[in-house]
Amino acid sequence: MSRPRFIDQRTAILIVVANMIGTGVFTTLGLQAAGIPDGTALLLLWLIGGLIALCGALSYAELAAALPRSGGEYHFLSRIFQPLLGQLAGWVSVSVGFAAPVALAAMAMGHYAATVFPTTPTAIAVTALVLVTAVHAFDLNLGRRVQVVATWLKIAVILLFCAVGLSLPATSGSLSVLPSATTLEAVWSAPFAVSLIYVAYAYSGWNAAAYVVDEVQDPRRAVPRALLLGTLIVTLLYLLLNLTFLRTVEYAALVGRVEVGALSAETIFGAVGGHLMSLVLTLLLVSTVSAMVLAGPRVLERIGEDLPFFRPLSVRNRRGAPTRAVLLQQGLALAMILTGSFEGVLSFAGFTLTLFAVITVAGVIRLRRREPDLPRPFRVPWYPLPPLVFILVSLASLVFLALERPLPVLLAVLLLGLGWVSVRLAGRP
Repeated sequence: MSRPRFIDQRTAILIVVANMIGTGVFTTLGLQAAGIPDGTALLLLWLIGGLIALCGALSYAELAAALPRSGGEYHFLSRIFQPLLGQLAGWVSVSVGFAAPVALAAMAMGHYAATVFPTTPTAIAVTALVLVTAVHAFDLNLGRRVQVVATWLKIAVILLFCAVGLSLPATSGSLSVLPSATTLEAVWSAPFAVSLIYVAYAYSGWNAAAYVVDEVQDPRRAVPRALLLGTLIVTLLYLLLNLTFLRTVEYAALVGRVEVGALSAETIFGAVGGHLMSLVLTLLLVSTVSAMVLAGPRVLERIGEDLPFFRPLSVRNRRGAPTRAVLLQQGLALAMILTGSFEGVLSFAGFTLTLFAVITVAGVIRLRRREPDLPRPFRVPWYPLPPLVFILVSLASLVFLALERPLPVLLAVLLLGLGWVSVRLAGRP
């Protein structure tokens, strides 16, 4: 089924940037600092995360250019391995892949807004989710315009925030960002490996353009460029943001806190300015929620086109919006907001999404061997190094997370088992 190609090169890049910049970078540094009391190691964590994401983006860029069709992991794994594995990836996309990040972004909005307004974080999260859902479920072009404006605003505010914060002297009691005797020890510690899962989650979204290939103009060229340029832009912004956070927040106040951006803003701009900046950061997370609402339902649509059981999800309204797919995704996100803790949802989603990203990147190697003559307008440079780096580092992080926090991993395994049963039943005539 052909779709109108309303996404140009610039919009595709902004979709990647908006999907990436959101919950993780504004909320996970405090969780990382609890086990890594070294500023240099924390910055290295984010640099390594950016390099790993770039390796993943290079791999997905080759797949998107060689197999240009919307659906992300669902499409790639069905084509490269077997339909059952692709359907399982689709199940993950339906249940966790976008619903969990949407829930986390909305929950983060609630935490930030609650520092300004006399209300509960949950109430704000639910309200924001309903409003964004209404926009994307109603009109395709309206959702795109909201996404572009919100993302440009997000980039401008982050650059301004970092410029002001880095122009000030470091706060007393903050972690030094210069290497010390403890840096190497911190890098080789178990908390560093576990924190890579948090960072990987913060960088998740580097594959966003692969989910909307059918709606991108000249996708064989535009999608690889969007994946690579978007990832590079976000890596630079993440390093600037975390450097700003580390210099402006006392270590004792940083440990274990979710609203890291609010703490930093209060130091930089004072109590009143900090409240104002917290409000701005709250609004910026709207861009993240919006971007995932834009990309996620396209996977559900593709599943609906292939599997009769999910056929209703492939229907669009007269304004071009996939209303049913949007409502299903947001309903699942709403359930997570009302029932889950932030850190629990983060670990659960991070493990599951990283696992399927590893399998998909391994698909680059398998496809090269099985179909060496397949046209590839974009090829991974320095092959096979980028996919191997992504696979090995990600697998190591998954193993450490399973050892350190078995409950989220157990929940992920149960989810996959339920998914296997569901897709087998859905695939029957």
